[in-house]
Parts: sequence; structure tokens; C-alpha cells
Amino acid sequence: MTDTRDATLAEPASSRPPDPESDPILVLEDVRKTYTPPIGPPVEAVRGVDLVVGRGEIFGLVGPNGAGKTTTISMITTRHEPTSGTIRVDGVDVVGDPANAKRHVGVAPQMPNLDHSLTVWEILYLHGRYFGLTRRDAVERTRSLLDRFMLAEKSATRPIDLSGGMVRRLLLCRALVHRPTLLLLDEATVGIDPQTRRAMWDEIERLRQEGTTVLLTTHYIEEADALCDRVAIIDHGVLLAVDTPAELKRMIPAGTRIEVVIDTDLRADAGAAVAELADVGEVETTETGLRVWVTGGDKVVPEVVAAIVASGAHLHHVSVHEPSLEDVFIHFTGRELRE
Repeated sequence: MTDTRDATLAEPASSRPPDPESDPILVLEDVRKTYTPPIGPPVEAVRGVDLVVGRGEIFGLVGPNGAGKTTTISMITTRHEPTSGTIRVDGVDVVGDPANAKRHVGVAPQMPNLDHSLTVWEILYLHGRYFGLTRRDAVERTRSLLDRFMLAEKSATRPIDLSGGMVRRLLLCRALVHRPTLLLLDEATVGIDPQTRRAMWDEIERLRQEGTTVLLTTHYIEEADALCDRVAIIDHGVLLAVDTPAELKRMIPAGTRIEVVIDTDLRADAGAAVAELADVGEVETTETGLRVWVTGGDKVVPEVVAAIVASGAHLHHVSVHEPSLEDVFIHFTGRELRE
């Protein structure tokens, strides 16, 4: 008998960040967004979201396609005005004072929106000037970011001639030119290779260490697990859960999965014996044995093994799989495909 465990990504540096209420940088209070199309009923894209992000957090917003992630980001950035509710960035009301709010926010959007008539250098320099940097500061900031993100050799290149990974790095550079206190990353690592994604993860953590708060949306659940201090799961415009990745994983009923390989002719007897255990939530038969869902983590494994042996089945192999953040995501949002 052997015991193997799934490898999991390391927990974020701070397993439980400071209380965000004590120093919030982003506050959403009962935020709603309803679209009224020319034909058909109104569409409630965001429905009563309450959220507080603390200064210095890396905060993840995850959900299926159409869940309301990008709409929420668009309202925070003042691109779309909420139908109702309040959004404050570093104390500034984004509806009442949008110009001031924008100064606190940097955005790397999901869909690249770079001006293809400009060079890489011009994009960053002009963005800095737009946000009030002096010529000297804009030049120094542009040079620094190009060096930092390994784009200096592409300074005279236009975006259309950059690789996908370079475009993503350029979008991040542009978002950082005016030194925002809140960085919004909307699917910032989509469509790039694993090496570039890991480099982006390192840079996001470095930005946090430098004092930048990061709010990211992502379809890569392992990304949220690896990077984020806290994660919010949103679906159909409603926040379903907000907590650290570790605490979210504890929300799954019977979250630990035990896979056992036994003599298949005794699966029924072994399954019945295991099902009688107090911490067992569900037992499934598989081609090679049993799949057992339990509460209480791996401490239940000896009880499961003892029940199988007592049933007369010969046990060949045991593997224990703790719940992942992806399991949490599926638990809250379901398995159906989305457009």
C-alpha cells in the first residue's frame, strides 16, 4: 500500500492578510449594473456587490464567462457608471470625481487597446504625460519600465509587431507609468506561454512588495491560488464567497477525496463498509476500486483503510487528494459550459 498526494502550489506569503476594513483602498457598496438593450428585457450584469479590498492585498476575482468580472472592473475604472451603489478608490468616489479616481488606478485590460500608430516608447511616454508627468519624469519612467520588463530592445517597435507575451508586458508597463496605488489586471496572463506567465506572477508579487495593491480577474484558478491573499467568486453578478484560498477550500462539503484500488469483485462490500463511517460523505465505485469523499481531511484515511480490510477486500493502493481552489470554483458555480 502506498500513499501519494497531489502537489499543490504554495500558499501566498501571508496566509491571512490584515483586516481590509482597517485600511481599505477599494470599497464597493451595493453596486449594481443593469444594461437595457434595444430589444429584450434588461440585463442585470452586477447585482448588489459589496466588497472591500485592503491596501497591499493581491485580490482575485474569479467566475465563469459572463459572471460580471469585466463589468465590475469597468465600473471601478469609470469606463461604465454603476446603475446604483457606491465605488470608492483610495477614498475617492469614482462617480462623483472620476478624473481624480483615475489617477489612483492603473489598468491592464483583457483586450489589448494599444495604439498601433505609436511605438512602444511613445505609448508609455505619452501615457505618462497624459497623467501629468513632466517630460523628464515621463522619459525616466518609460526607460525604467522598458528595462524592468525587458522591452528596451523593442522601444522603436509598434505593437502589431510584438509577440503576445510582449503585448501583455507592454499593457502592464502602461498601467504602471503613473505609479497607481491600485492596479487592475483583467485576464492579464491570457494567451501567453507558461514561462511568461510565471514571470508575470513574480512581477505581480514584486509590485505588492513595493506597495501596489493588485486586483486581478483570471480564468486560471491556479493563478488565483498561487498569487492571491483573498479570492472572491462571482457568478451571475453576485458574490458567492470571499476569503483566503485556504479558507475557501474548507467550505467544500466532504472536500478530501480518497482513491483506493482494491479487488474489484469485493467493491460493493468494501463500499458499503466505508459508507457507514461517520466522516464519509459519498462513496463511488470506479473501474479499479472506490472513490471516497470525506470530511476531516487525511486523518480519516486510517478509518477508511480499516473498514476496507475488515470487509475482506485486498487493498492495493491509496491516494489522498485535498480540495483545490478549482474544486471550490466548481462547487459554487457548477459544471455547465458558459459562452
